[in-house]
Amino acid sequence: MSPTQQDPTLHHARDPRLLAMVRDAFLPPLGDAFAASVARYDDVLFDRAERAGGSQLLFLDGMRELRRRREEIAARFRAQLALSWRSLEVGTPLSAEAALSSQAGALSLVAEHELESRLAVRNLASVMLRDCKPALARLDRRLGWIAGGLELDSDSNPISPEHIGVAVHEAFATSELAPEVRLVLIKLCERDLSSTVGKLYEALDLRLVREGVLPGAPAAGRGQARPARQPDSAWAEPAADEYSPAWASRFMQRWQETRGAMQEHGIDVPDFGAAGQAGPGGSGMLLDALHQMLQQSRELRGGLEQASAGVHAAQAGQRPLSQREMLSVLSLLQATPSASLSAAIGDEQESLSQRLKSEVLSNASQLGMDPASTRLDPKDEDAIDLVGMLFDVLLDERDLAGRPRELIGRLVVPFVKVALLDRRMFVQKTHPARRLLNALAEACEGNQGESAAERTLLAKVEEVIHRLVAEFNENLAIFMTLEEEFRDFLEQHRRRIEITERRAAEIQRGQERLELARNRAEFELASRLEGRQLPQAVAEFLRNPWQHHITLALLREGEVGDVFTESLELADGVLEEVAEAQRHIVGKLWLQNWQTGLRQVFSSVGLHGDAAEAAIGALHDTLQAVADARPEMERPLPELPAVALPQPVPVERGAIELVAGTDTLDFDNADADRIRALPVGTWLDFIDKDGRVQPGKLSWVSPISSRLLFVNRRGVRFCVASPEELAVMVRMERLRMHVADDGAFDSAMQGVIERLDMPQQPQEAVTLH
Repeated sequence: MSPTQQDPTLHHARDPRLLAMVRDAFLPPLGDAFAASVARYDDVLFDRAERAGGSQLLFLDGMRELRRRREEIAARFRAQLALSWRSLEVGTPLSAEAALSSQAGALSLVAEHELESRLAVRNLASVMLRDCKPALARLDRRLGWIAGGLELDSDSNPISPEHIGVAVHEAFATSELAPEVRLVLIKLCERDLSSTVGKLYEALDLRLVREGVLPGAPAAGRGQARPARQPDSAWAEPAADEYSPAWASRFMQRWQETRGAMQEHGIDVPDFGAAGQAGPGGSGMLLDALHQMLQQSRELRGGLEQASAGVHAAQAGQRPLSQREMLSVLSLLQATPSASLSAAIGDEQESLSQRLKSEVLSNASQLGMDPASTRLDPKDEDAIDLVGMLFDVLLDERDLAGRPRELIGRLVVPFVKVALLDRRMFVQKTHPARRLLNALAEACEGNQGESAAERTLLAKVEEVIHRLVAEFNENLAIFMTLEEEFRDFLEQHRRRIEITERRAAEIQRGQERLELARNRAEFELASRLEGRQLPQAVAEFLRNPWQHHITLALLREGEVGDVFTESLELADGVLEEVAEAQRHIVGKLWLQNWQTGLRQVFSSVGLHGDAAEAAIGALHDTLQAVADARPEMERPLPELPAVALPQPVPVERGAIELVAGTDTLDFDNADADRIRALPVGTWLDFIDKDGRVQPGKLSWVSPISSRLLFVNRRGVRFCVASPEELAVMVRMERLRMHVADDGAFDSAMQGVIERLDMPQQPQEAVTLH
């Protein structure tokens, strides 16, 4: 970390007095708060054990471990924070991410429970940061100023939530705790420390202002009004930004454009103005515009003449079903869906709207009503049309096939009931029904149950939908309850995906380091063998055990390690002795200076003790035979154990195949530059030769090869490519930016609008009432 060159306020000499003041004002109170919290957690674990079912013993063991190592845990927390603080005092702030990601074994993968622990403390940090971001931003500047003009951020500020998270992780790192117990403890720390940390930040910020540290910057408590807390209830009057779904502005623009054309057909179309704007009033006009478009679309589909004459005459002797009757019929369909409705859900060619209306009227007879004398109320018909078209689009345009399509299709009837009871579902983006649909669609999309985690997720989806179908009568609160429960489950699934994604990045990082080490070892070997005629035993020694040994040295310590340097010296020393033997120098004690190094090399391939001595003896006798010009006296190395370095993990077959030889293919350098600049987390669409699209998330960029690692929605690696290879795919129209939507509901509603707005050809009407 270097002093910034941008902000003159940060040019300041280091102030040891103020640094000591900040340290004493923050670290001891936080350490005491952590220790006091940990002292209570054994009781919490005991309570958890009573309702932990099969995991009861794990929580009881965790309780005993916590009591036994309570003081050590608190000491490790304080020590990690002190370490981070000392790095600031010497002018080289420690990176929290680097501290958290460091690992001892270069060749070993991080265990899954370790990844879960890291994710948990990262979440702890994000929660703390969310609650105290303004105060922390001010402390970054003020603390950097008194530390000598350093530019600090949340990763380098030693008292930031990120470093607190590292300290929590380190505190429990050596304790023998089951993974689920460790995660509970981290979550408890998040709960107990957040308020303490926020108060410490605010107090410290004010104290630094009083000390004259950057007094021009705003301080906590100076004219900063906190925003009013929003109502907790999902059924309270929504704030303005809870309206205006993503499709609303596009819809209203299109409505205004087509309004004139519709009036040319003699249809009176109101001007709804800015109905797409936020707010309850705008939402009402938006609904009215939707109903107007539905009516126009229905008339165009049935033919203008029939719409104005035939249907009206047929309906003259029919009464509309009341809402109570409609809900009763829909409840019957919800409990026992007909075979024809189930078939329509699986048939992409059939309209769910038409099928739903037909089923409602035909099932009315079960409640003692004559289908011939009843019809649908126009507003109820609009609700059925909207829901039917919504699910038509959702099932057709999302990656929903087989079991996922069937599960989502079972929601059609409950959502028609919601549309009758609360039209706000279509325009209120925080409506619990649409939130539940978004979550369930996310869980089902592309999920064919290929892994245990995906099968578990589908089973949970089925459980939620079964409960909804069984329990939903007319109380919309069931949607809120199920959505909250399912969101918690889905969050756990996302954590699993993130662990899989991080493991994919670690595997790729390890493979690239292995590839780099192999290439370097091959280079060192080739440069020493070029132009030389070597005895067979010496050549075999260098090509097998020595090359294996130097590759491992590079993996473990890199080029700066002593083992790598000593291995190069050993090879050069052995080759020098070969050259002396080839000059027939006699009376030399061969390999005397290299015994230790030779034993280390043979040990690395599994030769120890007498076996290693026999191998060294073979090299010695071979050199002696070369010096004596008696090739028949050369001895081969004894049979070496079969050794092999880890092989690259094959990339899972995805939706794309990379094109080789990109140096001879045409691509746009500007595309390659844009790809290099993509931030981690960017989604791209990969398109195969059949036009199928698979979204891929940029998960990691190699600092070694600059290749980009992409994972699929399951977090599994499916593409590793250079920017140039990806630019070739752009040129071939096999790669494009992924356009994110605002969830399945909004995306489907946009599709509904596009279908309604599509020019319709008059066709023979299907009279359903």
